[in-house]
Amino acid sequence: MQIREAAADDWPHIWPFWHRIVAAAETYAWDPGTSEEAARALWMSPAKRVYVAEDDTGAVVGSAYLTPNYGGPAAHIANAGFMVDPDQGGRGIGRALAQHVLTEAKRHGYRGMVFNAVVETNPAVGLWKSLGFTVLGTVPEAFDHPRHGPVGLHVMYKAL
Repeated sequence: MQIREAAADDWPHIWPFWHRIVAAAETYAWDPGTSEEAARALWMSPAKRVYVAEDDTGAVVGSAYLTPNYGGPAAHIANAGFMVDPDQGGRGIGRALAQHVLTEAKRHGYRGMVFNAVVETNPAVGLWKSLGFTVLGTVPEAFDHPRHGPVGLHVMYKAL
């Protein structure tokens, strides 16, 4: 697997799994009906460093972004988003993307990373904890999960 900075022409390969994940409404607090144009603007924003993971055939199997979570005197705290094609799960792609983005965050001078809204039922919570993130707090019943009903949203943090 190779992880590299995304190019504009990677979007058509990201969109199918991005749409599938967001439309499922199980892990992201984004509108499940987000249009492709709005999704591209959200994920591929010039304010973000975007990465893709490619398998051995060159197919894009995951993507991540890195961006400041705050501005001004708090701009040294990063935020990131991660998506792995659901058909490619269990292959370590999410962990590889996470480790890459954490390394990149340090390299770009960030001193910490925060996730603002991690759905507490998201299997990635275990990944984030294994990488040293802690749950700072949980907003109870903040997310209407299609299978579990109202569940909490974690705020997670890791010092870099």
